[in-house]
Amino acid sequence: MLAGGKAERMGAAAAGRPKSLVVVGGKPLLAWQVGRLRGAGVSRVIVSCAAGQEEDFERDLADTGVEIVCAGEPERLGRGGAIRFAASLRRESGDVLAMNGDELVAVDFTGLLARHRATGAAATVTVARPLSQFGQVEVRDDDVVTGFHEVAPVPYWVNCGIYALSAEGLARFPELGDHETTIFPELVTEGSLHAFRHEGLWLTVNTPKELRRADEHVTAHPEWLA
Repeated sequence: MLAGGKAERMGAAAAGRPKSLVVVGGKPLLAWQVGRLRGAGVSRVIVSCAAGQEEDFERDLADTGVEIVCAGEPERLGRGGAIRFAASLRRESGDVLAMNGDELVAVDFTGLLARHRATGAAATVTVARPLSQFGQVEVRDDDVVTGFHEVAPVPYWVNCGIYALSAEGLARFPELGDHETTIFPELVTEGSLHAFRHEGLWLTVNTPKELRRADEHVTAHPEWLA
């Protein structure tokens, strides 16, 4: 679980906490995703955070019902490097789920792993079609407007930042840098990168407005963790 964000864009709304520990619906943001992982049978979560913040994460996530292990990065390793560094604390071999810790995403983790194992891919990327932040305007070639559409999902798939990784794929992650610009293009060339389509909830939490929206969602949907 990548949780090294500084919450710089949140300002005072973060109350001095790391981004993954800002309070959403009465609990740390990361706790919601850990709860969904627990529901999928995960019993141990490794959190990649900045060195010196380990006690904060262990304390705030102590009642999530899973074992929390913190991997404090001695320096900024990049997303790919952070995943590889955190994975060095595993006790088991085999497939790994890796994801961001600053989002609310209702991904079917069991389905993701099943698809990953069925295809034999080195890595499987969860993809989604988020809502566009703009409404759409239909315009003819002669510039006559013919219609408007409210905000709708974008017509293409984007990376959700949630991955299932085989031992082979994980071993090729960089020790420093971003996996999406290094190993993933190689896997694309080899035909070893697959996608898992997600059409449910995906809320990123980077700004006070997004934090408020996430809080409103979990408050209005107490069944979200079920």
